Amino acid sequence: METNELQNIWKNIDAEINLKSKDDLNLLFIAKTKRTINKFLYVISVSIFVCVGLIVFLIITALNRKTDVFYQINNLTLCLVAIIALISSLHEWYKMQNNRYNQPLKSWLEERINSLSKELTGRFSKLYLFLIPILYVLITLSIHVYFENKSFIEVLKTEESVVGLIVGAPIGLFVSYFAAKKIRKYYLKNLEYLKELHGLLCNVS
Repeated sequence: METNELQNIWKNIDAEINLKSKDDLNLLFIAKTKRTINKFLYVISVSIFVCVGLIVFLIITALNRKTDVFYQINNLTLCLVAIIALISSLHEWYKMQNNRYNQPLKSWLEERINSLSKELTGRFSKLYLFLIPILYVLITLSIHVYFENKSFIEVLKTEESVVGLIVGAPIGLFVSYFAAKKIRKYYLKNLEYLKELHGLLCNVS
């Protein structure tokens, strides 16, 4: 394929291109791919730090409430979920790394696209819709009970606390779903861009 044909193909997604050779185009493919993958890695790194922070908080608060069985159960449940999420994020980080070794860019990119597509559109892609309310309630109770300096049962028996939790739930859930939707939209947008890059690589090959 001639260089000017490659440039015409690339202009479909990058109107500012002004390259002179196929090697330049290949370098640009690599740079664009890495830049987009790094966007995923940034979100994943944030989720890793959030999971670690949550686990540390749950352990510290649980140790300070050793006699409160229900609080311990609440925090243990949350901690298990956070550990699973942390392992999943670390695994995702590993899969999304930029290190291609001797693998062609097209094959390497195809593997990442398949992995992301499975995560975003697969069987369990909507699982977060059901997990958010459960996690929100557990996290809210953990924080609220700890800073109320009362036992788990006492907080649930206090009308003021229960009313506060119920009133705050719609707002908290709205923010949680909104954030999840924005992240998912951001992921899908970058996934589509990776698919475009892969399509161009197939045309160039």
